[in-house]
Amino acid sequence: MTKPPLTLYLAAPRGFCAGVDRAIKIVEMALRKWGAPVYVRHEIVHNKFVVDALREQGAVFVEELDDCPDDRPVIFSAHGVPKAVPAAAAKREMIYVDATCPLVSKVHIEAQRHADNGLQMIMIGHAGHPETIGTMGQLPEGDVLLVETVDDVAHVTVRDPARLAFVTQTTLSVDDTADIVAALHARFPAIIGPHKEDICYATTNRQEAVKAMAPRCDAMLVVGAPNSSNSKRLVEVGARAGCAYSQLVQRAADIDWRALDGITSMGITAGASAPEVLINEVIDAFRDRYDVTIEMVETAKENVEFKVPRVLREHA
Repeated sequence: MTKPPLTLYLAAPRGFCAGVDRAIKIVEMALRKWGAPVYVRHEIVHNKFVVDALREQGAVFVEELDDCPDDRPVIFSAHGVPKAVPAAAAKREMIYVDATCPLVSKVHIEAQRHADNGLQMIMIGHAGHPETIGTMGQLPEGDVLLVETVDDVAHVTVRDPARLAFVTQTTLSVDDTADIVAALHARFPAIIGPHKEDICYATTNRQEAVKAMAPRCDAMLVVGAPNSSNSKRLVEVGARAGCAYSQLVQRAADIDWRALDGITSMGITAGASAPEVLINEVIDAFRDRYDVTIEMVETAKENVEFKVPRVLREHA
């Protein structure tokens, strides 16, 4: 039987970013250096496939430091942790390795610098996300105010409108964040923002590729985890950019084929913590059903690389 033709647009950049790559490498190198088990506080990155693969190698994933024994190494996830966590690990004389993405660490340093200058902090982010918890946890409780929407800006209560600064979560929608920043500037004209945008290069690049791809597609799939902030933002960006059907899938098995009946063009991208093997799995699933022609939609080239911590580069 003849397969129906399908133009498959593949976004570039997509998938792993430098921070995710480094975090996974840190766990693998720690396992090689100290042997199993190595404990990891929170999922190292938000992807079940990646976490399961590391678990098979001997990584043990826990939510709190209290769940770790004193005598085994512990790794902090790429999303960052409150200051109290490494302080507690040091007090227990644990070996710990911080896999926080350097671009998240930059936001932590920024927040601390503003606080040292006597400014109250406002964070644009998602409540309960580990990155938001980690960034807000760099300063004493109550010193950082969280806003999630433009509406929140209207209701936030500050100590002194003339002594304010803001930071953002690195994985937000560029467009949504711009609206919130504009609202902050309108209500607090003296507020100080970051020298350079806090939303990371990888988040921005992946959203730009989706904006270029979405208007050409009948449907679009984002390969990523349901708890991955940057993946969920890609789905929203795709819908807003003109793609009628924009959905998140973890793997090929999650594709709703009935919803795709009659399509002639398909867009595929992946969040920053989704490995290429899962993207290829999705492409293969389309090849099984369609006569696929692949077209790349490339809006940027990435060559960023982050070094792993020195402790892992030294011999045991």
